[in-house]
Amino acid sequence: MSAIIEEVVDSASIAAASTKRKSLWLAAIKNPNVIIGGSILLIMLMIGVLAPFLGTVDPTRIDPAGRNKKPGTEITMRLDDGTTVKRVAIMGTDSLGRDIYSRVLYGARVSLAVGVSVAIIAVAIGVVIGLISGYIRWLDGIIMRIMDGLMAIPGILLAIALVSIWRAGLITVVFAIVVPDVPRVVRLVRSIVLTVREEPYVEGAISVGTPSWILMFRHILPNCVAPLIVQGTFLAAAAILVEAALSFLGIGIPPEIPSWGNIMAEGRTLFRVFPHNIFFPGIFLALTVLAINIMGDGLRDTLDPKMSKKV
Repeated sequence: MSAIIEEVVDSASIAAASTKRKSLWLAAIKNPNVIIGGSILLIMLMIGVLAPFLGTVDPTRIDPAGRNKKPGTEITMRLDDGTTVKRVAIMGTDSLGRDIYSRVLYGARVSLAVGVSVAIIAVAIGVVIGLISGYIRWLDGIIMRIMDGLMAIPGILLAIALVSIWRAGLITVVFAIVVPDVPRVVRLVRSIVLTVREEPYVEGAISVGTPSWILMFRHILPNCVAPLIVQGTFLAAAAILVEAALSFLGIGIPPEIPSWGNIMAEGRTLFRVFPHNIFFPGIFLALTVLAINIMGDGLRDTLDPKMSKKV
């Protein structure tokens, strides 16, 4: 008898939740903010993927004869075999003669990789810890005090400290940004768990002896998906900015790897004379972060139960 009751409870709850999620996702796809932000972000993603084909030269190639050229300047470049070719520096060159246009295109790879990686890793870790904290009462106090301790330290300062301890690199930067972001996800998931576990269908599943791991991953976790996607977009945007700040300070991505932060850091000393070194990577950085935030706002307005409109 208990098995029959459990099956009825599961079927009813899953069917209702599935119908609601489908209607919300359809409304999200039609949201203007999601369309605009997603389109810009897709363009940036394609730029990063197609950088080897869109770029004019090797982004790390040094050309002493073509240093600090303004955008649109024609440059005669000597190749390794001794021959010379003429090309136009679309966005100019930096103090080492490297092509800003190619470096900006390749920099999109680093920024997007950092943003996506931080969002996925932080959400994955935060979901597990948040589910445990919200469902297992005796662990809640211990876990949340640890999270409060991490949140008491400014994220950028904690990231700088972690990067300073280990060797600078892409993995180190991602790890340094993830650590301060995990508590935010944990608190979000925990709040949802504390609310959902009081719902009648969850109490019904508990009454018929459903195992805890099934309750967490089958009944509670689906309710966290929409808020986590919204939170993930804001984490990705913040991660891109933090990576650019760390690289600008010289403790993030190594200089030999093109990134928007590195390009701006290398051009800041000559900014008044050659502003293009900072202007172009800054524009791409601002557009990417703006696109992610716009898309996140659209998803929040649609998927957040407190802000969503009738669909």
